[in-house]
Amino acid sequence: MDIRAINDEYSVSGQIAVEELDEIKAMGFKSIVCHRPDHESPDQPEFSAIAARAKELGLEIRHIPVGPMGVTADAVTAMVDALDDLPRPMLGYCRSGARSTNIYGQTQHLRG
Repeated sequence: MDIRAINDEYSVSGQIAVEELDEIKAMGFKSIVCHRPDHESPDQPEFSAIAARAKELGLEIRHIPVGPMGVTADAVTAMVDALDDLPRPMLGYCRSGARSTNIYGQTQHLRG
């Protein structure tokens, strides 16, 4: 797991595993947003498995997939809603962290 802080409220990572969620919680994260569509790669865990364990740990979680079409206006709006609704600090993840970084950057002009 390679977590990179963007700022005090938001960090990004490549794909996380169910067994890493305890460590993510211990690091102080309060919410997680997945930007990776299910079945993008045969070796990735499904969002539902990550979500189930996250909820057991008291972490809030949301799925805002960013697929081959790139970051869409709907995805940016959903990310703004997640940033407004979910507690922080927040961890965004995808395959490498790039989409999670990109979508966060695109929310900044909407959030002021």
